[in-house]
Amino acid sequence: MSESRLVEFATRYTAAWCSRDASRVATFYSESGSLAINDGAAAVGRRAVAAAAQSFMTAYPDLVVKFDRLEPRGNRVLYHWTFVGTNTGPGGSGNQVRISGYEDWNIGRDGLIVDSTGHYDAQDWARQVEGR
Repeated sequence: MSESRLVEFATRYTAAWCSRDASRVATFYSESGSLAINDGAAAVGRRAVAAAAQSFMTAYPDLVVKFDRLEPRGNRVLYHWTFVGTNTGPGGSGNQVRISGYEDWNIGRDGLIVDSTGHYDAQDWARQVEGR
């Protein structure tokens, strides 16, 4: 995929996260695509990817994802982002979180994500959620 198409893809992916419609996020993944976050178990398939996205959208109803940059890495690309949201979902702390991280994408021939591994500082995330 060309650099301009990757930027356009990442821009639309970011908008999907900000839409609060988890099914829109899932459309960027191949039918059997996967999303793993911080070495956790992978969500495999669009339904599972949508459920993973929905968990963030529920916990952070005002979430905003900002597209920071792309970093090509051979046949993969790193999608760098910044997440801002307030943990006001069910059982939430009411605290705001602002954290940057990235997803390591493998884009298939169909132009969709085959697998993505997300990374962010989980300790910093927990500190912000807990308000320490």
